[in-house]
Amino acid sequence: MNGKFFHVRCCAHILNLIVQDGLKHIDDSVGEIRESIKYVRGSQGRKQKFLDCAAQVSLECKRGLRQDVLTRWNSTFLMIDSALFYQRVFLHLQLSDSNHKHSLSQDEWGKLEKLSKFLKVFYDVTCLFSGTKYPTVNLYFPQVFAVEDTLRNAKVDSDSFMKSMATQIMEKFDKYWKEYSLILAIVVILDPRYKIQFVEFCYKMLYGYNSEEITKVCDMLFALFDLYVQIYSTSESVSGTSSVSNGARSHVDDMVSEECLDVMKELDNFESEEFTTSAQKTQLQLYLDEPKIDRKTKLNVLDFWKVNQFRYPELSILARDLLSIPISTVASELPFSVGGRVLD
Repeated sequence: MNGKFFHVRCCAHILNLIVQDGLKHIDDSVGEIRESIKYVRGSQGRKQKFLDCAAQVSLECKRGLRQDVLTRWNSTFLMIDSALFYQRVFLHLQLSDSNHKHSLSQDEWGKLEKLSKFLKVFYDVTCLFSGTKYPTVNLYFPQVFAVEDTLRNAKVDSDSFMKSMATQIMEKFDKYWKEYSLILAIVVILDPRYKIQFVEFCYKMLYGYNSEEITKVCDMLFALFDLYVQIYSTSESVSGTSSVSNGARSHVDDMVSEECLDVMKELDNFESEEFTTSAQKTQLQLYLDEPKIDRKTKLNVLDFWKVNQFRYPELSILARDLLSIPISTVASELPFSVGGRVLD
């Protein structure tokens, strides 16, 4: 399409940016947790004291305390999640250790619990986007819609703290995703668990009935399919009747009366018209008319199109090309993160 869909932003990075912006509003409570974990992990004696406090409150230490990396919000979520698991231990530690200065009040712990539930949505979506063993582009539309729905619900939360943070994140969200990517909306239609009904449902929730956005998606989907048919179609037009050169009649025709032949010609024309009427539907229309697969089905969407490549030859090529789009650069950047620095 003349490079119209060549550039796709990394969805994991966008999530990182919008959540980091929201976390600026809760630096105090998150900062206290961060310093508390640093204090506990600062020496072997403090670690032992922490374990003793856990034993006194009858909590099994089956999870480690996570220290976050300031530039990665998902590590901040994991840090908060691990701290909440040891909440009673920290409360006991602040009573038994006079050197522990970074303590949180019950209200602050309550805020962190709400924050953890809120951030878990973003964390789960980030993990899905960063996968390497399955196609991810078909996950964009439903997952980003779930994020937006979470933000809208949080904006009407009675808690002013959550409302303020959700409003801040929503502003950043609108900067990148106010308009859903057209090509990534098309891809979710090629997932047989969602099809066009899901896009219509989401756009109805976002823009109301009969919005222009759903029309744009449908028009672009059919335009893309027509382009693929032009490029990849190998079928040749075959005439409905076989002709005999020089008007010669076949041996079978010699055994049939002229009247019967006229009737047979009418039958051929009738069958040809019927076939044309039933064959008017394209592969895309046939696919869209078929019932959706159960949404809860665990489905490898690439396998689905591989199995159905003979039913939908051109459409399966279109699906293969679109499903190969990576929506995150996390997988390709990961080797640089875990490889460390090597000096020759």
